[in-house]
Formats: sequence, structure tokens, C-alpha cells
Amino acid sequence: MKEWLASVLQGMPYAQAFVHGAIIITFIQVSVLLLIYMERKVAGFIQSRVGPLRTGPYGSLQTLADAIKLMAKEDIVPAAADRFLFLLAPFIVLLPTFLVFSVLPFAESWLVQEFSAALIFIVGASTMAITGIIMAGWGTNNKYSLLGGMRSAAQLISYEIPIVLALLCVTFYAGSMNTVEIVAAQAGVRYLFGIPLPNWFILHPPLMLAALIYYIGQLAETNRTPFDLPEAESELVSGFHTEYSGMRFAFFFLAEFANTFFAAGLGIVLFFGGWDGLGGNWGALWFLTKSYVGVFFLMWIRWTLPRVRIDQLLGFAWKVLVPMGLIAVLWTAAAVVFGGTAR
Repeated sequence: MKEWLASVLQGMPYAQAFVHGAIIITFIQVSVLLLIYMERKVAGFIQSRVGPLRTGPYGSLQTLADAIKLMAKEDIVPAAADRFLFLLAPFIVLLPTFLVFSVLPFAESWLVQEFSAALIFIVGASTMAITGIIMAGWGTNNKYSLLGGMRSAAQLISYEIPIVLALLCVTFYAGSMNTVEIVAAQAGVRYLFGIPLPNWFILHPPLMLAALIYYIGQLAETNRTPFDLPEAESELVSGFHTEYSGMRFAFFFLAEFANTFFAAGLGIVLFFGGWDGLGGNWGALWFLTKSYVGVFFLMWIRWTLPRVRIDQLLGFAWKVLVPMGLIAVLWTAAAVVFGGTAR
């Protein structure tokens, strides 16, 4: 059956693209439902609260109930808003989320599109969201939304630079920007003081620093505390999406949680061996397990640390992370030159 379906889709490229797109959309929607429930439970545990309990067993249907509520709510457009920008912004923010998932390998052959410049594609697609956020802030004709949009643009641009430097370190080590080849470069076993360990990049000293930079940068890129200044409720009501309601607000929410999973999943591909497990050939199951562990650590930080000020946020990016990223690039380049590559 699988071979027959593959042969049919091979002769129908548009049908193949449609099937791949449907799979990505379905996975993102289901994952976001799980992640929101997970977030609530993790927050409740860390802050000694109970989290959702009443809707479904252990509150498991609360997120689904919230989704139904958002679909049923009225879609309000402020009278003074720029209607075109206001209506288009949520789609511009959500579109890059679907694009970047197309090059994220869940297993060796479990990805929509494999090509050599995957990391460049991810960086380019991710920056599209900045345009949508500025459109949302400007189009609502609300000063709080505009401030939130400008904050978000400054934050995303600032933290994109150290993330790119961390990706450059991985590219040096793997000798490729292809996400599948990056995972393949981490195959095998390496010995440290006679102890057999996986050949994951996180265990190579130059890339330990790159992984730390990537992790902190993604906290800011996904608007997680302590870097959630664009949505600082105590200062900006709710930031750039203050005036949004119903499904348009849900699109922003969907993009944020989907990007959280993608950030964790890409980190697993870059530094933790992707689908390579500690035993057995479970492929995608190993990848999903490691990704959800990564998401848990992102949530752990969110519900533990206090929010920083906007000047502290931007100063940390330019004065700390960017110099650290340059050091990591030089260190990695030296390791590659003197024979320290994964290959």
C-alpha cells in the first residue's frame, strides 16, 4: 500500500505537495494542543498549582475547549485599523511556521523536502515573521500594539544574529547545511577517557558553547520568559496582538507554540543527534522524545525566571551573546582546521 501510494504521488507532484502540506498542518495543530496542555501542567507543577482539571480527564480536553471557543468568537476589526494589514498579519506570521517544518527531519526519510541549503532556508523563512508582527502592530492603530511590534522586531533581529553564528558552528563541524547530513555526521560512537559516548555535537567542546548560545537565542525568538517583552502584559496589555480576537488571535498563539516545538526539534537535529537513539532503531520516536524534553526545558525556564527589561534584553544580545557567538565560531573553525570535525 505504501509503495502504491508513493508511486501514485510520484506522478502527481501537486497531489504530493498537498499531502505533505496536510501532514504538516495536522501535526502542528495536534502538537500545539499537546504543548498548551503540557505548558499548563508544567507551570502548575513548578508554581505549586494544579493546572487544568475539570474539562476531560485531568483537564486534558481544556485546550480543545479553548480552541472551540476561539473559533466561535466574533472576529472584531477596530474601526480605525488599517484593515488590509490587520487581516493579513496573522497569516504572514503563521506562514513561516509551516515552511520551516518542511525541512525538519523526524527520521532519515521523514521530511517533506531535503536540500543542501536547509539552514539558510530556515533563517530566511523565520525572518518573515518579523514583517507580520510589524504589520499587526502598525495595522491595529493602537500605540501599545505598535510598541509591542517594534519591540518584537528589535528582539528578533538582535537574537537572530547569535543564532546564525551557532548554526555556522554546526555547519563547520558537519561540513553541510543539510539537516539530514548534519544528523548523519553525528552517527557512531566517540570515546572520552575510554568511555563510549554518542558522537552528538553537544559532546564536542566547541559546540557546547554554540548550543548554549542557540538555546538562549531561541528563548528570545519564541518570546519565552525572561525574554517575552513583546507581550509584556503589565506594560503593553498584550503587545502586538492586543486588538485581535477569535481565530486571528489563535493564529498568533498557534505560531508561537509551533515555533517552540520547532526550536526544540532543530536543536535536537543540530546538537543531540536527531533521530539517532541510545539503542534500537526507533527513528522518529527518538526524535519526538528528545524534542519534547527540549520543550520541557524551555517551559521550565519560562516559569522560573523573572522578566528582564527591554534595555537588558537588547544589551544582553549585543554585548554578551554576539561576542560569545564570534568566539564559538573562531573556536569551531580552529577545531576543524586541526582535525576536530565530526567526520
